Amino acid sequence: MLPRRIAVGLAALALAGTGGAVAPDIAQATTSRGAPGVAQAHGTAQGASAVLRRAVAALAPQHTGVAARHGSAAHRESAAPHSEDGGATLALRDLFLARAGLTGREAQQADALLARPTDGLRDPYGDGYLLPSQSTCGPNVCVHSVRLGPDAPPNSAWVRTTLSVMEKVWTHHIRKLGYRRPPTDGSRGGGPKFDVYLKELGGAGVYGYCAPERRMANQPRRASSFCVLDDDFARSQFGRDPIDSLRVTAAHEFFHAVQFGYDFREDRWFLENTATWMEERYADDVNDNRQYLRQGQIADPGQSLDVFDTAGVAQYSNWIFWEFLSERYGVGIVKRVIERAGTGQGLPNDYSIQAARRVLERLDGWAQTFADYSAGNTVPASSYREGRFFPAAPLRGKAVLTARKPTYGRAERIDHLASRSFKVRPGAGLRGDRWRLRVAVDGPSRVSTPAAVVLVRPRNGRLQRIPVRLDRRGDGSVIVPFDGRRIATVTVTLVNASTRYRCGRDTLFSCTGVPRDDGKLFRLGLKAVRR
Repeated sequence: MLPRRIAVGLAALALAGTGGAVAPDIAQATTSRGAPGVAQAHGTAQGASAVLRRAVAALAPQHTGVAARHGSAAHRESAAPHSEDGGATLALRDLFLARAGLTGREAQQADALLARPTDGLRDPYGDGYLLPSQSTCGPNVCVHSVRLGPDAPPNSAWVRTTLSVMEKVWTHHIRKLGYRRPPTDGSRGGGPKFDVYLKELGGAGVYGYCAPERRMANQPRRASSFCVLDDDFARSQFGRDPIDSLRVTAAHEFFHAVQFGYDFREDRWFLENTATWMEERYADDVNDNRQYLRQGQIADPGQSLDVFDTAGVAQYSNWIFWEFLSERYGVGIVKRVIERAGTGQGLPNDYSIQAARRVLERLDGWAQTFADYSAGNTVPASSYREGRFFPAAPLRGKAVLTARKPTYGRAERIDHLASRSFKVRPGAGLRGDRWRLRVAVDGPSRVSTPAAVVLVRPRNGRLQRIPVRLDRRGDGSVIVPFDGRRIATVTVTLVNASTRYRCGRDTLFSCTGVPRDDGKLFRLGLKAVRR
């Protein structure tokens, strides 16, 4: 599945972070904390050529015989990716990692994939503007377009609409929420204002992208950037009102440009999660990001939060984690995490999940917060303001306890930053105030950050959340009401909240590391008892 507008922006981000020759001030590839990892298969000329072909297929399908896709957003979501490795993000990122192995025309092709449209005929694919561009500028943003040809917007009013939306997005992200403004690109694009180019992208299934372009002096992890957006967001291609597509795309993509000003080499799952979450902040009424909830943790809680799925959209689906945090602590919580993960001006340069953990430890604690989030996904209507529209996380098991069969037990192995939930309800013979449910958890040792939460749903009244306190060995228990007349269900969520990695191992997880605590064994024992 090709992740829509965002794929190319993140690809550009990751690629510039690891090296290449698009701009002379971007260094050669390195593998370090925060740099996206891929399989190390690009050292040979043959391997680099294969990466180039995948990138061309992802971003320029008209040159590879891959048919452009049209139709509704739902159709695009179900369509096959343009490249066999999962879409434009990884294809382009891999291309920059492989850049040193390309020469001659292949090197030129690689450089062209991240060129500005104003490079024109120097783009060997012919994707640059064929005519001189015109600029329409506001206080912070310039929108560049052409009057004629396939890249021309429908009219000058759409150009002004795009500029208006971009200026509003700038005001929202920078002034209202307080994020850094993107670093200036100097005179590139004709002046220091942020540059946005309009092009026909819908035929390739792409909404837009942003690309980091030039590192800041003495701050090599921060970069200036530019964005490219579709020239009209035609309903026939994108399946919804053009202004809605423009609003969510502008909010998402410009936030990538903001991210580049903090650390453009940060972990990919983190950058996509938070950019998709930003759509909810700016264009809450559009709700485009709900489509992703069919995948990710709310659909598969056994999948790790920090996965970057090359064949799916989990990295977009998991915006729900940041929504949970922002509803609990306020929208500023995400900025605090990004600042911990940022660089320059004294910021700590933590990696993604490390930054989140350190911020949340000062609040309700990392393990408890992640456990509450995981449990909350089983009852989204009670956990999110718009949760009645969200799917509920599936249960790993459920049972009815009775006076004759009062016990239920499961053993489950859980990966890092993942969870499993089990539900029981009182059945025959379990009526009366004296009935209780004893919840016993035998988890891994505290070093791997196990946690457990019990949700008690009464037949009338509010849902109760009860943590299970685990000792150093990972063991703990709690007794909760289980009167069949008053209690409808009890759900227990077991959580592996580990953030331990062997970093820099060229993976797709946090700090490009290998998780140290996957497959940890949890044992759950439930028993109806009388007081």
